[in-house]
Amino acid sequence: MKDHKEIEKKINTTFKNKELLTQAFVHRSYINEHPQFHLEHNERLEFLGDAVLELVVTEYLYKNYKNPEGELTNWRAALVKGDQLSRVAQMLDLEPHLLLSKGEQKSSGKAKQLIMANAFEALIGAIYLDQGYEAAQQFVNDFIIIHLKEILDKKLYLDAKSYFQELTQEKTGITPTYKVHNETGPDHTKIFEVGVYLNDQHVGTGSGLSKQEAQQKAAEDALAHWEE
Repeated sequence: MKDHKEIEKKINTTFKNKELLTQAFVHRSYINEHPQFHLEHNERLEFLGDAVLELVVTEYLYKNYKNPEGELTNWRAALVKGDQLSRVAQMLDLEPHLLLSKGEQKSSGKAKQLIMANAFEALIGAIYLDQGYEAAQQFVNDFIIIHLKEILDKKLYLDAKSYFQELTQEKTGITPTYKVHNETGPDHTKIFEVGVYLNDQHVGTGSGLSKQEAQQKAAEDALAHWEE
């Protein structure tokens, strides 16, 4: 792992127990490859950090917003979902601090995003154990809750398909429709390619292992072009 001072500066936290900080970045694959390593992997810290994160975000939303439970639940889900945690971890440049097997070092896409998100939760757990609840709360406020305004302004708490429908109905009065363009592969791993249309205008394309996933990807594609 890189120098502790470097990462402590990134996260505005000075650890009393430096090994807790190191452990937050130890992936299971690293232990499999280095069985004599003196620390365990980060999954127990991740388990703890996930609970702390959810409590901090829930408490913040409860104290600051009078919205119904359903809305608060959607906002919380948008703040703590894996994609969001992974993005924050990348913004903090935490990846170089991960202890991974040689094989996992080559991982990319969703696999790498999951590793980053899990390490971020483990880091919250480590801060909680080393510094206490208030320090963990401050960390979550500084690096997670700070994104709430953007999530609310851009309605990122809605899934892409719902948001695109709301947007197009508001701006054009048209409800998007989805058409399957292509199906490839055997039945158990079939890939669907779907297009989304506004009347007859093709505005986005997506693919996935189900029609629902492909529709979401098509809506994401349409939103990306819409925002341009």
